Amino acid sequence: MKAFINKFFKKITYKQVLLYSILTICFIISIIFVHNNHAFYERTIAKVTETNLVDSTEVTDNHNNEDTLVTQDIVAEIKNGEQKGELIHITNEYSTSRGYDQAYQVGHELFVSIDEKADKNTNLVGTITDVKRDKFIVLVAWAFVLILLLIGKRQGLFSIISLVVNAALISFALDIYIHTSGISLLLICGISVILFTVISLLLVNGFNEKTYAAVVATLLGTFFLLLITYLVIVFTSGNGLRYEEMGFLTRPPQMMFMAGLLIGSLGAVMDVAITMSSSIFALFEKNSKIAISALKTSGLEIGKDIMVTMTNILFFAYISGSIPTLILYLKNGSPLGYTFTINLSLELTRALAGGIGIVLTIPIGLYTALFFVNRKRARV
Repeated sequence: MKAFINKFFKKITYKQVLLYSILTICFIISIIFVHNNHAFYERTIAKVTETNLVDSTEVTDNHNNEDTLVTQDIVAEIKNGEQKGELIHITNEYSTSRGYDQAYQVGHELFVSIDEKADKNTNLVGTITDVKRDKFIVLVAWAFVLILLLIGKRQGLFSIISLVVNAALISFALDIYIHTSGISLLLICGISVILFTVISLLLVNGFNEKTYAAVVATLLGTFFLLLITYLVIVFTSGNGLRYEEMGFLTRPPQMMFMAGLLIGSLGAVMDVAITMSSSIFALFEKNSKIAISALKTSGLEIGKDIMVTMTNILFFAYISGSIPTLILYLKNGSPLGYTFTINLSLELTRALAGGIGIVLTIPIGLYTALFFVNRKRARV
């Protein structure tokens, strides 16, 4: 055991010690901050100090769905603002199904709205507007970062940087669209896709032919799937697409759908592109004299292997978000056909379009990688 520990510490470099020390310090600081950052919020925050159940009622609706409605009295201490330190009384009504509400326990921190019309000589009264979840988000984020670093090491670090940069880019792009009515959202997302692809692949894989091939294949595959989807919608006049879930928007839902499709399919297409490129270049680097026909055959076999899994990933990723709504519709007696049509038309279209992008990217990625392999071979 002692020999193993000594061997382990000998492998750790100065840079790794420095990195782990910085991460540990950042972790401690972030945890302390989210537990004491109430003053940074404009909204009033209250921490639950006492809860009492007042009433519980069994209910059954017209479709024989049974539920229990519970009334809960909450006493909480205000943590910020002018009323900091005062107690506030809140009535919380929730159901055991927890569809749109939840029960609160001692220690929960809530965003509350204070009733200004209440009698000022009595205790403060208010309502719950939201739950303060930053403590849990920070823990999950740190778990994600640590797993990436432990498994991916240097590439994991660059993946984190890429994710942060891409999140900032999409936020900036949406901000431009919201404050600029004359620019198409599809155009903004198209430019964003180019930036996402270039930044992500260059950061993780560096400046080399493998990366260049993956960038070209990703962009071609993504924009081809967008073009095919657009032409299909135009020729069919969009029949079968139900935009009811976008009814609250004041912008054209068709454009929103196409922009979301472009961004949503990018990850799967990029994954296929870098898989094809990495595989071809790995074979070439192992044997620089390998025939192009052998590379092509191997590339097609790899493409067939990943095609099914990647399309299934897209399908399940899009459909899974609609499961709660589907159950809600079916439990309330909606016809099966209507339920699936109203809730899954857009999701199935996204999954099918993404599948088209994946299938197209396999030959595009293969021949793009072969082109860059030939260039590299010519220089050797």
